[in-house]
Amino acid sequence: MIKPYYRTVFIYLLFASLWIYFSDSIVAILFRSTDAIILAQSLKGFAFVGCTSILLLLLVRSDLRRIEQVNHKLRKSYDQTLQGWVQVMDIRHNETGVHSLRVTRMTVKLASLMGLAGDDLTHIARGALMHDTGKVGIPDAVLIKPGRLDANELKIMQQHPVIARDLMQDIEFLKPSIDIPYSHHERWDGSGYPEGLKGAAIPMAARLFAVIDVYDALLEERVYKKAWPEDKAVRYIDEQAGILFDPQVVKLFLDHYQEIKVAANQPSLF
Repeated sequence: MIKPYYRTVFIYLLFASLWIYFSDSIVAILFRSTDAIILAQSLKGFAFVGCTSILLLLLVRSDLRRIEQVNHKLRKSYDQTLQGWVQVMDIRHNETGVHSLRVTRMTVKLASLMGLAGDDLTHIARGALMHDTGKVGIPDAVLIKPGRLDANELKIMQQHPVIARDLMQDIEFLKPSIDIPYSHHERWDGSGYPEGLKGAAIPMAARLFAVIDVYDALLEERVYKKAWPEDKAVRYIDEQAGILFDPQVVKLFLDHYQEIKVAANQPSLF
């Protein structure tokens, strides 16, 4: 199969050669005087530039469209691979296997309501999907321990955002998505980890995700807790505005709660 750039060059050379041959023949037939031939050749040159420019435009657009289609398929395969890996990780955590998918869908919806769009939403979706990827480095004795963690175990668990950052920072297409895995345990009042960031110093993507992640986690039964009733979970999110969560994000979440809740079960992530 001819590579696209060879095809483009071949078509251009063929068109140029045919143009020169036939246009010269036509000029020779139609014009006899030197002045007429010179004028015809000049006009032919301008026409050649115009026609070849249009031809190149069409060829390049076609090639770019083909490249974009290939890139789209490649990005889709990356994201599908991430989804499969994350679902396996959810199961390892003794969660339902769809927690990460739900929080991703709801976070994307919340981010879109915040006015984010395009690549920003894609990066947020990948970050939300990968939010607990650092837990792959946490021992099972800590990760799925029933009941409360002791001080040492808690210190180990709090390393998972750092592990996630270290895993993702050398993967080019995941670099823009690090904010959520690394900073989603930061808290508005500065009481979070790993850096103890406060207020607007916390990346917006992490602030959005924190509300969704806590809400969804409260509704699920985990090895260390029972599931909360929905109204109690929503009330808790409201109460923690300005303490754990960005008040602006909480307000947006509560104002559009039903839309966000519906988004949790929609099939698309991006």
